[in-house]
Amino acid sequence: MPRLIAQPTVIAPAGNKPKRIEEYVGGVNSGDAELSVARMRSPTGWQEPGQRPEFREFTLVLDGILRVEYEGGVLDVHSSQAVITEPGEWVRYSTPAPGGAEYVAVCLPAFSPETVHRDEDA
Repeated sequence: MPRLIAQPTVIAPAGNKPKRIEEYVGGVNSGDAELSVARMRSPTGWQEPGQRPEFREFTLVLDGILRVEYEGGVLDVHSSQAVITEPGEWVRYSTPAPGGAEYVAVCLPAFSPETVHRDEDA
């Protein structure tokens, strides 16, 4: 039988400025460990610590620009574009452009604080 997710759970974010994370599917809201789906809204100038997660992440930018730093450089992912990061790859996300960004992140397996491995100096 289909299971309705009536509303997300708001998750506390990491980073230098307030950001809104709404988890629809994942360990907190639906009890799923296999996959997480979250909608994010981050303000201009937001940046989170670097991380080396154990999960694969698929990010679809709905509005604005999401900057993705990685060991080989920097990608600016614009509205209607997506980016995929692989497990074990170091990345840092930020929203440098005016207006911030809105995006959806899907993680396989689900995001968890134990498997994101944020930088120590965070």
